[in-house]
Amino acid sequence: MTLHDLAVRAQAGQVEAINLISLTGGIYLLEAQVGDLALPLQDAHGEALHPRSLEHARELLHQLPQVPLRLVHTEVQDEMCGMTALH
Repeated sequence: MTLHDLAVRAQAGQVEAINLISLTGGIYLLEAQVGDLALPLQDAHGEALHPRSLEHARELLHQLPQVPLRLVHTEVQDEMCGMTALH
């Protein structure tokens, strides 16, 4: 989904939230929560959109209607073992 597609869906009220996923190494990804689907955001070339920071993500999304932006941290245990950590 491109930023344009996201804007169209957000205007239609279809986007519940936007997740900024923080990965190891300072890498971020954006995905839109549309119903049960988590749709990754892509640039014009079809590559994953990688904002540099939370502030950069806000800049990319500033023209959209108000949609919650959630910062999601991955857990190291999930990446190492491939399963959810039990706490």
